[in-house]
Amino acid sequence: MTDLSDGHKAAETLREVARLNREDPNRSGSLLTFGSAGQLVMTGDMHGYTPNFDKLQHFCALRQSPGRSVILHELIHYEPDPPGLLDLSIDLLVRAAAWKCEYPDNIFFLQSNHELSQLRGHEITKGGRYVLADFDRGVEYRYGSAAGEVLAAVKDFIASFPLAARTANGIFLAHSLPDPLFVESFDLSVFDREPTDGDYAPGGPAYALVWGRFQTPDEVAAFAQRLGVEHLIVGHTPQEMGYLRVGRMLILASDHPHGVFLPIDLSRTYTQEQLDASIRKFVSVE
Repeated sequence: MTDLSDGHKAAETLREVARLNREDPNRSGSLLTFGSAGQLVMTGDMHGYTPNFDKLQHFCALRQSPGRSVILHELIHYEPDPPGLLDLSIDLLVRAAAWKCEYPDNIFFLQSNHELSQLRGHEITKGGRYVLADFDRGVEYRYGSAAGEVLAAVKDFIASFPLAARTANGIFLAHSLPDPLFVESFDLSVFDREPTDGDYAPGGPAYALVWGRFQTPDEVAAFAQRLGVEHLIVGHTPQEMGYLRVGRMLILASDHPHGVFLPIDLSRTYTQEQLDASIRKFVSVE
């Protein structure tokens, strides 16, 4: 297990997982593909909320359940409560990377707007806070003189994330979907390649995917039809009670005490009602 107090080991772990992500046999271009066997656990945004990560690891019990896989996204940029506390979400990022090192065939990551902003240095302001600056200060507090090495490894790690995943039973999983204006014109070929700087920049399809919000049920259905899937599962939009259904799209949140996750049986198909009934609250995990 990675020693969180050792910046050199943390950076080494992040770089190793970047390599694993890029060489993943489930990956083609920027899309992960899962077959029709086992279980896939989809999470929502975590934003450094370690209590739910602890419960996720306990639920997954990967040593005893090698047929179970997990998708993680939006791990960083904790919102301190009360304000003024350090953002130490680097701890969750390194723990997730260490989990991937331990179970390289079971843990997967997707690109998100907060991670992409950290990668590209595009500051986010939230509640009067400068989110990237707060994250950097947390890394400096945790790792001291090794902070620069860790931050460089964080960028390498984030740059290795694919954009989305799809399953053989008709489910598409991503951090979000494009804004309504881009649903019809969105460049689906971005999933067939490694994203370029232009794809990640404002106006590019990767950027549009991870930042999109406010889709209506009709727009969700139109995007699902373009993708050839039945269901779409995302995060990104905060959900006070853990989840929200918008037509064919299910929005999950995992970053607070009411957070949820979704175990998906890859060997069967689902109705919307059956997917909703499969949602698990983290508080139910003991």
